Amino acid sequence: MPHPNPLQNHRKLCDELYQLALEENRFLKEQGRLPSAELIERKQKLLARLDESLAALRAVPHAELGSAEDHEVAEQTKTRILQFLHLDRENEQLLLRHSLAPRPPPAPAVATATHLERTYQQGGKS
Repeated sequence: MPHPNPLQNHRKLCDELYQLALEENRFLKEQGRLPSAELIERKQKLLARLDESLAALRAVPHAELGSAEDHEVAEQTKTRILQFLHLDRENEQLLLRHSLAPRPPPAPAVATATHLERTYQQGGKS
């Protein structure tokens, strides 16, 4: 059984990263707040897998990745990486906007009937 092609695995991982970035983008646009801890954890796990994938690619001799199919996969991967980088930049801007957004002012205290009565009594003594 032949071993899996690290370039194919890398392309699949890049597709997963792009899909997660799309999910993060939708969340940021629809919810208008920072993403959940679960989404951040998933992203960190995928980024760790990306480091492993890059190490596997570096370990393969360049001559082994010379087929026409490998060149096509490499081009698809480059395209996906560029799409991911563009979307990730947009996500960073959304994250910055949501993290720097002014907090809504605190709600004014509701005056109780007793408080209003005391206020009117003090005003009438003048």
